[in-house]
Amino acid sequence: MLLVDDDPLVRTGLSMILASTGDIVVVAEAGDGDEAVSKVTLHAPDVVLMDIRMRRMDGLAATAAVTALPRPPKVLVLTTYDLDEYVFDALGAGASGFLLKEGGPREIIDAVRVVAAGEAMLSPRATRKLIGQFVAARANPRRDRARAGLATLTEREREIVTAVARGKPNAEIAAELHLSEATVKTHITRIFAKLDAANRVQLTIFAYEAGLVTP
Repeated sequence: MLLVDDDPLVRTGLSMILASTGDIVVVAEAGDGDEAVSKVTLHAPDVVLMDIRMRRMDGLAATAAVTALPRPPKVLVLTTYDLDEYVFDALGAGASGFLLKEGGPREIIDAVRVVAAGEAMLSPRATRKLIGQFVAARANPRRDRARAGLATLTEREREIVTAVARGKPNAEIAAELHLSEATVKTHITRIFAKLDAANRVQLTIFAYEAGLVTP
C-alpha cells in the first residue's frame, strides 16, 4: 500500500502501525498529491491511504487522478474530523471510504484490510452520516441527474440501492429480499454499469441525491 500525508511524523506512525501486522506492506510514501499519483503509477499499490489537506495537489484532486487510472487502487481517505467537507467530494471522486486520523491502531488496520478486500463501505454509520449531511446542506445541482438515473433502474434495483445506502451487506440484502447473494451481486454489478458508479459509496451518494433515502 501507499501512504500519502504531508506530515512525515504521521506517515512514520502509520507505517509502524501497519508494519506490525505482518500482512500489510507499505511499498512507498508520498508527501503530496502530485507525488502520490507518480508513486501509484510506479508501484501499483492495492490501497492508498490518502490525506485530504495537503500542499500543492490536495487529496481530493489526487483521489480523482488515481481512481481514473486504468487499474486504480482502492483509496481510503484520511481526515481529522468526520465533517471535513473535502471527504464528501473525495467519496464522490471514487474513494472507497474514509478514516479518522484519531482512530486507534486496530481501527486503522481493520479499515485497510476491509478496503483491500474490496469492501467499499467501511464504517457505514459514519459514512452515511457524512453523506446525508452534505447532500442535505448543499444546493445540489446533481439532483436532477440522479433522478434521471433513478428512472433507468428497475423496482428491484431501487430496493437494492436503498439497502446499500443503509449500510447493509450483501448477505443481509439477500435475506431481506429473498434472493441469493450471487443474485444480489449480479444486480449490484448491473446498477454500477447503469449509474456509472465505481463502488457502494457512490451508490449511497446517488441514493441520497435521488431521494431514495433521507438524512
